[in-house]
Amino acid sequence: MKNLVILTGAGMSAESGIRTFRETGGLWEEYDVTEVASPMGWQKNRDLVLRFYNDRRTQLAACKPNAGHTGIAALEKYFNVNVITQNIDDLHERAGSTKVLHLHGELTKARSTSDPSLVYDIGYKDIRPGDLCEKGSQLRPHIVWFGESVPMMDEAVRITSSADIFVVIGSSLNVYPAAGLMDYAPPKASLWLIDPNEVFVPARRHVGIIREPASTGVEILTRHLMELR
Repeated sequence: MKNLVILTGAGMSAESGIRTFRETGGLWEEYDVTEVASPMGWQKNRDLVLRFYNDRRTQLAACKPNAGHTGIAALEKYFNVNVITQNIDDLHERAGSTKVLHLHGELTKARSTSDPSLVYDIGYKDIRPGDLCEKGSQLRPHIVWFGESVPMMDEAVRITSSADIFVVIGSSLNVYPAAGLMDYAPPKASLWLIDPNEVFVPARRHVGIIREPASTGVEILTRHLMELR
């Protein structure tokens, strides 16, 4: 089986009703990033940060995977599929994808503020002030905030380096280090981009562009990939 590596961004989940941050009407118009997605914001107002992510978790519980998510999961019949996602939702897993690497953390998990190795599955429950880890420290969202390192990046690079086919879906390719992953795809790898918007791609590599939303884009991609098998 060929190795198919798929990097997904906010556009992957937009059709499921997950509000993105950068779109018109997005979350950044309501919240300052430094207030809800940075260590400084956490130190300044923990209640606000917890409420923000509790609301995101409640929203996620009501959302369902879209045809793009299920289409990616279906590709596991024909390829060794690894999903690397910038998203913090669990829609890939709920759609049936079995190998999903979350670069920016997971909304359905909490972790200790004193020991990052202590991570807990919480599903769609709230994290409340006073919810403590086993060492007695406040739990925080298991999210990589702006200004924090991306611990899963090395693994993402390793996976991408073995790709026969590398696909980007719904990512602006503006957020680093994830935006640089395409550079690690082998020279002979087939590169694809699915996005209804204009996205800058490296001119030094040929990239097949499918200018569609995730749901229809994955369907079109699947037809192309079946021809390449």
